[in-house]
Amino acid sequence: MSNPKLDVLTPHNSQMIFIDHQPQMAFGVQSIDRQVLKNNTVALAKAAKVFQIPTIITTVETESFSGHTYPELLDVFPTQDILERSSMNSWDDQKVRDALAKNGRKKVVVAGLWTEVCNNSFALCAMLEGDYEIYMVADASGGTSKEAHDYAMQRMIQAGVVPVTWQQVMLEWQRDWANRDTYDAVMNIVREHSGAYGMGVDYAYTMVHKAAARSVGSHTTLAPVHAPVR
Repeated sequence: MSNPKLDVLTPHNSQMIFIDHQPQMAFGVQSIDRQVLKNNTVALAKAAKVFQIPTIITTVETESFSGHTYPELLDVFPTQDILERSSMNSWDDQKVRDALAKNGRKKVVVAGLWTEVCNNSFALCAMLEGDYEIYMVADASGGTSKEAHDYAMQRMIQAGVVPVTWQQVMLEWQRDWANRDTYDAVMNIVREHSGAYGMGVDYAYTMVHKAAARSVGSHTTLAPVHAPVR
């Protein structure tokens, strides 16, 4: 029996939507460190750009309440249209439905704020009414409490949503390190956004493979000078 959830994510079968990564929404997030949340969101956006994933950015009540989307996210897609809404549920806006349909891909990778409201309602409606498959990026999304995030994730999983993390999605798109067209770009994202994994890559490049250090500018290392010891 065919099961679409057994199909791995590829650059050819998935599209991406960022929902309400806006400051007022982020202020309310308590389920994840907010700087980590922004790091993960921007990393996911950079990965989507590397793999040329059709991407939607949607916002709610920008001027009256939520504020403007993270500039770091917008800078990844400098000419991207932003789909403004009034409803908490992105599915309720026809522009969003049209953009999803135009992209022509049933696997929708979702990251947004808040997990228990905007993500949850979009996921359930997109599956029920649009027959989409939803892949919810848990660590590029946040809720107003850990319980709010966790129980919303559980509810969506019970309904058929697939939980993922940003790095999992990126490496699934990469799949094979022999895919050289995207290898360097993926490694750059890893080194900048992947914490200890990225530090390890930097270490291996410079200390094992003797590559130049990644830092820009000119730095001179001064040799030790022992001071007198009493």
